[in-house]
Amino acid sequence: MSDADAETEAGTLETMRPNPAWDPDSYADAVEALSADGLVFRVWGGDWCGDCRGQLPDFGAALDAADVPEERIHHYPVEKEDDGSKIGPLVEEYGIELIPTVVVERDGEEVARYVEDERMPIAVYLAERL
Repeated sequence: MSDADAETEAGTLETMRPNPAWDPDSYADAVEALSADGLVFRVWGGDWCGDCRGQLPDFGAALDAADVPEERIHHYPVEKEDDGSKIGPLVEEYGIELIPTVVVERDGEEVARYVEDERMPIAVYLAERL
């Protein structure tokens, strides 16, 4: 599948709508790291998913505070099969097993990955790795 095909398969995750209560001043280092030029954010999640509803609005607010252009943020809505496996755009290509998962790329290469079960906010986790 080409990148163009993947982008047409991308959808919108309501859970990525920025949390208005999120305080960017409390996460200034994370906001600065996320604002670096050339970063592309690929977000797999599901609006039906409790972990996504709990974590993605804050991440959406962090990307908003970092002034990341919308064309560098790609949403991939995922559904869950009866056996728990995930299906959706680029799930197999990126090895997505848990959601939310956020992959950060620069020049087409993965530079950081957040997977659901990390013990810190998505923005903080990724910022420490960028």
